[in-house]
Amino acid sequence: MKLSNKPKEKIEFNKLQKKLRRLTGQAIADFNMIEEGDKIMVCLSGGKDSYTMLDILRNLQASAPINFSLVAVNLDQKQPGFPEDILPRYLESEGVEYHILERDTYSIVKELVPEGKTTCGLCSRLRRGSLYGFADQIGATKIALGHHRDDILETLFLNMFFGGKLKAMPPKLLSDDGKHMVIRPLAYCKEKDIEAFSVLKEYPIIPCNLCGSQENLQRQVIKDMLQQWDREYPGRTDTLFTSVQNVVPSHLADTSLFDFKGLEQTEDEFDRLNIISL
Repeated sequence: MKLSNKPKEKIEFNKLQKKLRRLTGQAIADFNMIEEGDKIMVCLSGGKDSYTMLDILRNLQASAPINFSLVAVNLDQKQPGFPEDILPRYLESEGVEYHILERDTYSIVKELVPEGKTTCGLCSRLRRGSLYGFADQIGATKIALGHHRDDILETLFLNMFFGGKLKAMPPKLLSDDGKHMVIRPLAYCKEKDIEAFSVLKEYPIIPCNLCGSQENLQRQVIKDMLQQWDREYPGRTDTLFTSVQNVVPSHLADTSLFDFKGLEQTEDEFDRLNIISL
């Protein structure tokens, strides 16, 4: 899509692009996401996040010190009303290599999930399996997903509040079978920056609720909470994300991560504590 010629919008666009490029490049470097000769399968849903990820990766590819290739892949799950023409038309206009993977997971989900229950869990597993299998077919060495910093924080609180786990969404992940490397290049990028960038780029956004599934209320509650904190306490979510990168196992309570039973007091420490108690 063509960007507006208004000077103010151009300045804002250049500022956002530079910021997103810098943060994406930093995440790629910190986690060694992309290596020489990699073929990156960029999963494109038609939402603002995946469009932005593809755009920024292409931008970085042009000046990267290593050689790697990108191929966009969209999974058409045969949801009623899915606009099949939008992504091919956009990708062809951009000159991007792409594949449209057709898998009728929609019918499977509707058959197996009782009416009124959320379909997101099963749909996600089927989608992941389809994409992993296709990555093998095209020889992709990495699978890139468009999750951003806010997704990571939301997942952290979802797991704490509803799952009883101190667990987030890693920027780089090896699949359970050890065959697929999943990367999240936008891990350091804020959703509000991606949103603003996508508006300026005028991406042809495809709605994410075509399946008719109930909204993920738990995630929405967490999203609203974090956004409220961001408004009322600027910088709080920045600090929260920094905490994900500064884990101190000895100050938590997981005996599998730290040997609390094996802790032994040294003689000097014992003497110091006695002196303090006197």
